[in-house]
Amino acid sequence: MKEKELKTSVGQRVAISIIAFFMLGSVIASYAAIIVGNSNNQSNASETQKLSEERMAYYQDNYASKLAKFKETTKEDFEKFAPYLSEVKGFNETAANESTTVQIRDLLVGDGRTLGANADDYLAYYVGWCADESVFESSLDTDKLSSATGFATMLDPGLIKELYGSSLIEGWYMGMDGARIGGIREITIPSSLAYKDQKEICGGYNKPIRYMIMAKENDQPLKFVLSELNTATIMLQYANYGIDYEKEAAVQQPTGE
Repeated sequence: MKEKELKTSVGQRVAISIIAFFMLGSVIASYAAIIVGNSNNQSNASETQKLSEERMAYYQDNYASKLAKFKETTKEDFEKFAPYLSEVKGFNETAANESTTVQIRDLLVGDGRTLGANADDYLAYYVGWCADESVFESSLDTDKLSSATGFATMLDPGLIKELYGSSLIEGWYMGMDGARIGGIREITIPSSLAYKDQKEICGGYNKPIRYMIMAKENDQPLKFVLSELNTATIMLQYANYGIDYEKEAAVQQPTGE
């Protein structure tokens, strides 16, 4: 299989996906308080400019531990998903864009419940790519599809809607309508149902995109290990900016007085 390079690194992709899509409301509030507190207190800012090696190692080890737990929990799913990565191929950009609807191909029919129109009560592993085969986002743990050893994140459509009051692109919902939990579906989305001229993707605007998606039930233990991984990822990102999350969060805790 030809290796496809992602346009962003694993760290960048995870940071973008996790921070943009998975932050819980209470965690967001804590982060906002940290930023405001540091902005208003120069001495605090200078103190957190660089963490000690011990504290940085703590956050790195915490992330590694949560990632290992997530990968172990999702190992069976990855083994089912991985054989279909060879289907990440180039496609005809013009033909895809001329379509007025999404093109659907079930690579594997699931044995779970069937998702309805606009369904968002599930989790999803995914790979998104362009007509030239370049991958623009992925749940995988590597920059090269052929060397993937597991998943490093996944999408929660319901949480995105809850936090941001907006939905995923229209083509995603149309494509997942009728999909069964546990199955793997390929969706080709014309630009009119994707990002149109509102976002640059695949080297330009008004570009069609394609996804491979595996839907899973949003329940335990998957929901729990994903939440732990998301939190550990964000904490590590803050550590990279010199902010000791646990220390600052403790300072921001209300005293009850």
